[in-house]
Amino acid sequence: MSQPQHGQDGVPGNQPAWGNQPPPSNQPAWGNQPQWGGPPAWAAPQAGGPGQPAPGWAPGAPYGQPLYVAPPKPGVIPLRPLQFGEILDGSFQTIRRNAAAMFGSALIVQAIGAVLIGAVTVGMVQMTSSLETVNSEEEFLEAMGPVFAVMAGALGISVLIGFLGSVLQGVLVVPVARSVLNRRTGFKQMWMLAGRRVWPLLGVAALLTVGGLLAVAAVAGIVVLLFTAMGPAALLVVLPVGLGSIVLFVWIGLKLMLAPAAIVVERTGVYDGLLRSWQLTRNNWWRIFGITLVVAIMVGIIAQIVQIPASLAATAIGGVVSPHPDQETVASTMVVTTVISSAIGALVGSVTFAFQASVLALLYMDLRMRRDGLDVELMRLMETGADPDGIPGAPSSQPGSTGQPPGGGHFPYTPPGQRPPA
Repeated sequence: MSQPQHGQDGVPGNQPAWGNQPPPSNQPAWGNQPQWGGPPAWAAPQAGGPGQPAPGWAPGAPYGQPLYVAPPKPGVIPLRPLQFGEILDGSFQTIRRNAAAMFGSALIVQAIGAVLIGAVTVGMVQMTSSLETVNSEEEFLEAMGPVFAVMAGALGISVLIGFLGSVLQGVLVVPVARSVLNRRTGFKQMWMLAGRRVWPLLGVAALLTVGGLLAVAAVAGIVVLLFTAMGPAALLVVLPVGLGSIVLFVWIGLKLMLAPAAIVVERTGVYDGLLRSWQLTRNNWWRIFGITLVVAIMVGIIAQIVQIPASLAATAIGGVVSPHPDQETVASTMVVTTVISSAIGALVGSVTFAFQASVLALLYMDLRMRRDGLDVELMRLMETGADPDGIPGAPSSQPGSTGQPPGGGHFPYTPPGQRPPA
């Protein structure tokens, strides 16, 4: 019996020759092994198995990391604590969406102030021209009486404009708060919602105005007494006292400036509104000061940019109308230019005042979101659509509210889910 030769099939049952062995079933060929970090060469399991996602689903967040969900933004701001740019953008959007309510109300107040200031300016110019004909000391003293009266009138007008501005600041919170949930507010609707809070607003405006005047009078009296007792050497004491008084006045003013907003939105009284503003601004004074200062600088620059061309145009008109003026022509030209400047000033002032009031209202909403979790309540209102004609954040829109101030009128109020102090 002959032996099988090398390379021939010598195994019973027709076994294949050496080197022709078939590869194991469903195994990848040599050199086609799956690489580290690459996709596997074997087939993926069928969808629908236990613990397998359905085909077409988006991959989730990495293991151990929460999936980020952006806060909703139904209106002019996102429902979370705000940044400086969001406050500015929200203020511009609020004015644009509620122009009749905000711009119209501010224009009324500014127009009243412009008319009164224009009248005082014209009277002052006429009295100044009459001083040129004075020939004796008695006539000078008689002429200075009306001048001092006009100056006192100008001071009273300034106080009146500040008083009305404080009241209007509280009223303008209504369209700002409603714009947070993309609810537009008309002129009539704004005053109807804020009308019930007019008396507390008048009270807090009067209290702040009288308090400011008394503080200024006290500082002026101290300065006069120091100069009377010490003479020129009192300047060494007056300068630190004056600077300290200004710092104290600004600090207290910023601590209490949110009282009108709290009175309108949270339906508090005068005392509770002042206390609420004091507590909301706690640990946030420097942030509020920075935002208020930047906005004031912006508003001042814009007002000057607009007023300078208007003043130049009024001067040019006077030069064209009367190139060789006499005294009567000068007075007439002064009246015309004062009217033009007052009208332009009223328009610019209404826009800047509405913008500043919007910034303060959004600061109030921001502080409440930081301290009281107001954003959670606003999300609930957004989802349910409750109280569509009310003021978001008011006690009537909170669950189980009786229409009274939060916490029974005692602040600080701590609703469920309160954040730590910002």
